[in-house]
Amino acid sequence: MSSRRKPSRRTRVLVGGAALAVVGAGVVGTVAAGAADSSGTAPAAAPVAARGGDLTRSTHLTLDAATEAARAAVRAAEKEGRHVSVAVVDRDGNTLVALRGDGAGPQSYVSAERKAFTAVSWNAPTSELAGRLEQAPTLKDIPGTLFLAGGAPVTAQGAPVAGIGVAGAPSGDLDEKYARAGAATLGGH
Repeated sequence: MSSRRKPSRRTRVLVGGAALAVVGAGVVGTVAAGAADSSGTAPAAAPVAARGGDLTRSTHLTLDAATEAARAAVRAAEKEGRHVSVAVVDRDGNTLVALRGDGAGPQSYVSAERKAFTAVSWNAPTSELAGRLEQAPTLKDIPGTLFLAGGAPVTAQGAPVAGIGVAGAPSGDLDEKYARAGAATLGGH
C-alpha cells in the first residue's frame, strides 16, 4: 500500500490553473510574435557597421578640464570682488559644468549658459558676435543664444571644443575678462 495521499481538489485546481496559464502565455507570445512578423516589419537585425570614410572624429573637453576652467573664472571674478556664475559647455552646447558663485544673482546662471552656448556655436567671443546684430538683427532669435559680452570659445586645432560663459559682473566686458581667464587655464594642457 502506498503512503502517498491523493491531492486535494483545491490543489488539483491550482496546479491545473497554473499549467493552463503557462500554456496560454506561450500561445499568446507565439501569436504576438507571428502578428509582428505578418505586419510587414522585419525582425530586429544586427547593428550595421558604418564605413570608416563615413565617420569623423571629434575632440571633447574633459570634465576635469571644464571644472578647472570654471573655477578659474570664478576665482578671477572673486579677486576683484565680483559675484558671477560660470558655465562651460561642450562642442555640442551641452553644459558640462555650471557654477553659481557666492552672491551671484539668480539670472546669472542661465545667462552664463547661454553665453557659453553662443560662443561655442559661432566659435567667437560673444562681444564680437554682439556687433554682428547690427547687420543681422534676427540672430538674437536663435534659441539658447545670448549676444552679450561674456562668452569665450575654447578651440583645439582651430575647431571649437567648448565655450565658457560668465554672467553677473557689472559689465559684459568684465564677464568676458573672467571667461577668458577660465579659458586661459586650458592653454597649458
